[in-house]
Amino acid sequence: VDAASVRGAEGGRTISVEEVQKDLQTSMKALLDGDDASTKRAGLIEARVWQTFQALPKNDMGRLSPRGVRYLVHNYFMKEHGWLIQGLDPHGNQAEVSEIHEVNILQDKAPALVESLLEARRSNHGLALNDVVTMITALERLIFDESLALLRASYVFNDANMEGTVGQNGVHDILTSYLLLFQLGSKGNLSDARLHKSLKSRISSRDDWAMLVDFEKDAVLNFDFAKHNSNPFVKPQYTFQDTLEIVEELAHSYGKWQNTECRQMKADLMDLDADGDGRIPLGKFYGRVDNTKYQFTESIQYLEEVGALDEEKKVRIANYLQGPSNCIASSTYYSLCCLSECEGVLNDLEAKVQAPSVEAMHLLRLVGNISSSTVDAPRDFPPVMSERLHQIAQQNGGEVPLHGRLFAEWLHFAFPNECPYPHMVEESRTLTPAHWLDKKVSVDPGQRIQLASRAEEETTVAEVEIPWTSEEVLHVQEAKLQPGTRLFSFRTLVQVALLLAVLRAAGSNWQTLRTLGAGKEKEYYQLPF
Repeated sequence: VDAASVRGAEGGRTISVEEVQKDLQTSMKALLDGDDASTKRAGLIEARVWQTFQALPKNDMGRLSPRGVRYLVHNYFMKEHGWLIQGLDPHGNQAEVSEIHEVNILQDKAPALVESLLEARRSNHGLALNDVVTMITALERLIFDESLALLRASYVFNDANMEGTVGQNGVHDILTSYLLLFQLGSKGNLSDARLHKSLKSRISSRDDWAMLVDFEKDAVLNFDFAKHNSNPFVKPQYTFQDTLEIVEELAHSYGKWQNTECRQMKADLMDLDADGDGRIPLGKFYGRVDNTKYQFTESIQYLEEVGALDEEKKVRIANYLQGPSNCIASSTYYSLCCLSECEGVLNDLEAKVQAPSVEAMHLLRLVGNISSSTVDAPRDFPPVMSERLHQIAQQNGGEVPLHGRLFAEWLHFAFPNECPYPHMVEESRTLTPAHWLDKKVSVDPGQRIQLASRAEEETTVAEVEIPWTSEEVLHVQEAKLQPGTRLFSFRTLVQVALLLAVLRAAGSNWQTLRTLGAGKEKEYYQLPF
């Protein structure tokens, strides 16, 4: 399959504004109606994000700016699922209003549209915690709709009736087909049953197929236990709705399950790091023998552009692991990448600080008591690390911003195997899988041998001081407006006008939503745009 077809013909992947509006409306209505599943899901999401919400900068109304919202939603999906949502990369720029409100928009603008709709609902005063939860719920719904299409195709491929029931063997066949299509992502063919059966037959003979089957069977067992279907004398039967519930759990938990592969790769990379500083000489990186499980073949150009190669020509382990070459199963909305361990470290700090910035000495003590998969706590930091942290505070008015580039750089040296170095890139798309689809990422075996031998010859043993870049970027701070600027109210006006125009053109209106309140008659209101 050529790169253009994988991406859906560059620039041609579109999603109807009406579809996003419908999904957002459904999510909000389910929450307001008190739907059990939606309320439970929203509660889980809120529990995951509220500590980060508390630690982010807010306006006078206690709400987040668009940049803060994007950071928080990106953080949630990367930490919980390993999903890199297109259009929600932390260093990306927000789409222009005129781009958002087209009848059909690029897939990577969908998150910006959801955010814009919610912000319009709040009259552009920013987003509250429940708005962010609703945004995440709506995005998950958009993504889950793709799983629904894969499940329907899996029924067809296994000659199963969606209107009836299937037995346990049948549901296992359907779910393994679903997982195979899920792994293929955009490359999957949802109409050729013969091709699917042939591919499934070949893949089922591989060593890792048994792990996939165990993952799927565990999800079925969990469903049976939750539904009390564990009677050994009654053979369970599954409706389409039952398999849909199992698929939703598979989709939510797949990222954490497949992260086992990332952990194994990380362990292999660390074995090549003789100095224990999270970096690997190029000679060792390229010098893996062919019978090992992992041969690292990414080109020097790729490593440099994604920030995985430092000034000493050593490969940064954390940057390499989080790089786009380790993302799989690209779907319409997201790519599945290694879970970000650094997000977990930062979330621990956010829970303890619950503020956007903190005094340097206090932060030093807090970080010293945080452990990771490769760092034990408590620990003391060398003087140079303390000095760097105080320099960051001085550069930012006396306290260290938790969500700035300089503190991310400091965290990289504190947790070199978990936290990527915040490389300054000219274009944020460089950090996304889509950017590399039509580019050569790997080198062939012969080139790899040459690069390994050349790198070994160029290796030096000179001690180099910890490299440090003093450029600060506050990712979640909105740029301040010039005096007299009326952008805030003008933007609101433009959003309202354009959105109303789209709604009229689409011939659809937002349905009124029922307000909560036991013992009251139904009350309705229109969303204010």
